[in-house]
Amino acid sequence: MMTAPPNQQHNQPPIDLLCGWPNPALLPAPNLLRSATTVLTTPSIAQPGLLYGPDEGYEPLRAHVAQWLESFYQPCHPITPERICITGGASQNLACVMAVFTDPVYTRAVWMVDPTYHLAGRMMDDAGFAGRVYGVPEDDEGIDLAFLESGLRAAEEKAHAEGNTEPKFKPPRPWRKIYKYIIYAVPTFANPSTKVMSLGHREQLVRLARQYDALLVTDDVYDFLQWSPTPGGKLAAPEHACLPRLVDVDRYLDGGPVDEWGHAISNGSFSKLLGPGARTGWAEASEKVAYGISQVGSSRSGGAPSQLCSTIIDQLLPSGCLDTHIQQVLQPAYAERYHTLLGAIQEYLVPLGATVASPSETVAGGYFIWVTLPPPLLAADIVKRAQQEENLRLAPGTLFEAGSPQPPSDRFAGCLRLCFAWEEPRHLTEGVRRLARVLKHALE
Repeated sequence: MMTAPPNQQHNQPPIDLLCGWPNPALLPAPNLLRSATTVLTTPSIAQPGLLYGPDEGYEPLRAHVAQWLESFYQPCHPITPERICITGGASQNLACVMAVFTDPVYTRAVWMVDPTYHLAGRMMDDAGFAGRVYGVPEDDEGIDLAFLESGLRAAEEKAHAEGNTEPKFKPPRPWRKIYKYIIYAVPTFANPSTKVMSLGHREQLVRLARQYDALLVTDDVYDFLQWSPTPGGKLAAPEHACLPRLVDVDRYLDGGPVDEWGHAISNGSFSKLLGPGARTGWAEASEKVAYGISQVGSSRSGGAPSQLCSTIIDQLLPSGCLDTHIQQVLQPAYAERYHTLLGAIQEYLVPLGATVASPSETVAGGYFIWVTLPPPLLAADIVKRAQQEENLRLAPGTLFEAGSPQPPSDRFAGCLRLCFAWEEPRHLTEGVRRLARVLKHALE
């Protein structure tokens, strides 16, 4: 009779490959301390910083973020401060976008690239879309456009048959447009799959959004965290984005936006660059949409989100301090972690039959690696055994299924998301060794 593997958990420290947080050693506390000292000892900055602030956000930060984004993304058209709204982070802003630009009936559905960021679904539910959140599979170029178009066409036919032709609960307001659909994606270094959507698919996705009057909401939170896919290699231009965002594509494609609202919002955040506790981010969109975000009820009542923190972060942009931190600290540190984890996967897991999505030949980045277990292993079982036997935390693929709460399907049942951002490199290798032991016992 086969004996159960020994429980080693009490003999070894925990290793967490689930937590999608930045490693504390990479948080720029000294830089933020200097900025905070400057802000709080300068009355002309401290006073507005401690008050409510304009709905659109701290004006100097809007201007500096516009310049900073223009330098990084190099879009065809200049980025003006009027296209920027300061937010309380990407999650807070996603909730605001749903509150302002959707109607629970007229907005037919929410489409999410699947697998998806697992906590975004709660915000869709809060906005009234439980049961109408649908997954769009990824393909080799980041999104299955044929699948999406088929779904949009069917939803339109259903809406017309039901006479759903105007918003039911949201009265007209000059600062908002109610869109028929929301399409949510993480186009660059997607969470959890780390895929990069191709430029061709980005352009076709914008065309679909225009055709069906959908609002594309993209979490562009990992774009700055990029490096060479070759260990020890260097990107030709790590200070510039690898691809234009969908909000950039909407500005140049086929003569530009079809109306003054446009069909794309870039949802940005300082959480992965300075620390999630800053609770500060930005949205870029057309001037109409950017202003509309600022008119959500919570901002009209409470003023700009993260007003004080915005004044502190603002000190880091014109000085170049933020760019220095990204290029000299974050990019090399995360590159080391990425290649350490990927190397360990190839050494310890691939021989057991596990597979990992082939990285891009030109760029790597983000926080995660998506692994498929050898059949017939199920991620839920492996996650449980890893915790019990090896004191190892993992994220099962089923956690990232898009859609309303339903019995999980089997499409991601054999997948794991491994995060390399939280643990030190040596712990990443050890974590994969532990996972390999679990797989070996499970396959016996």
